[in-house]
Amino acid sequence: MALKKVVIKSCETRAQRLARQFQGFAADRPMVVLGAVLGLGMLIGVGASTATGMVTNSALQAKVAQQQTELAQAQRASQAQVNALAARLGELQAQATRLNALGERLTQMGKLKDGEFDFDEPVGVGGGDEPVNDMPVQSLKQDLGQLEQQFSASGQQLNVLASLMFDHQLEQNSVPSRMPIRNTYITSGFGGRADPFDGGSAFHKGVDFHANVGDPVMSVADGVVSYAGVRGGYGNVVEVDHGNGYVTRYAHNSRLVVRVGDLVRAGQQVAKAGSSGRSTGAHVHFEVWADGRVVNPRKFLGDTNTPVGRRGRG
Repeated sequence: MALKKVVIKSCETRAQRLARQFQGFAADRPMVVLGAVLGLGMLIGVGASTATGMVTNSALQAKVAQQQTELAQAQRASQAQVNALAARLGELQAQATRLNALGERLTQMGKLKDGEFDFDEPVGVGGGDEPVNDMPVQSLKQDLGQLEQQFSASGQQLNVLASLMFDHQLEQNSVPSRMPIRNTYITSGFGGRADPFDGGSAFHKGVDFHANVGDPVMSVADGVVSYAGVRGGYGNVVEVDHGNGYVTRYAHNSRLVVRVGDLVRAGQQVAKAGSSGRSTGAHVHFEVWADGRVVNPRKFLGDTNTPVGRRGRG
């Protein structure tokens, strides 16, 4: 305990001695002391300013990083919107392609002029409106949606029209409306005539056309072959059912080129001309039946001015 007091006393004495020396030094050199004090103050100020600057710089860096993150998010959102609009635009282009194909088919079916249903050709627009700012994305989406609805409605209407025109075309194609053989003339008409074998009175159920053996015999309308074979005095005969109650018969052929059940188109060959059956020479005997009754074929022939030659044949 006594030693502790001695040490404390010694430290106090040394401190007092240093204080007296500093006071004397300050009295002899006051400017030096003032400079030292000011320098110490400046050092303290610079340290505080540096610390404050470091805090401010960190805050700016954090704010810039946040803005960069927000900008990246906005860019990703904008790109997503662009991709979505591009996809919808692709769908509209595909719809326009389908509508153009359908329009081309309608043009061919309806014998319209080319380009009547061209959905790629821009329509004329204009007006006195003043220019406006860029269209907002939401407004553009709404316009695209309305355009999609218009395309869809137009497509449905064209499909209905195509169906009606196709049905009408089928109905027209199923009605006899052309010659069963080319470059010919009528050798015997429909109705009463003298029998070419015995000279007696007879009723001729069809029309006879001049032909050479082997000339192509053609269907006068679309239909299905309902009979192909030998039938009594008709010889080698082909019958075609066209629907709607119409059946046509082609007789006295030398050879048949179709079978029962075959689908034939108007103008398609069904036989080769000849003189089989009850016949006096090569020709084509042509009949038209409507709802089970034989009718005069002349009104169904494509060329109503076909000349009438000498009567007979069979």
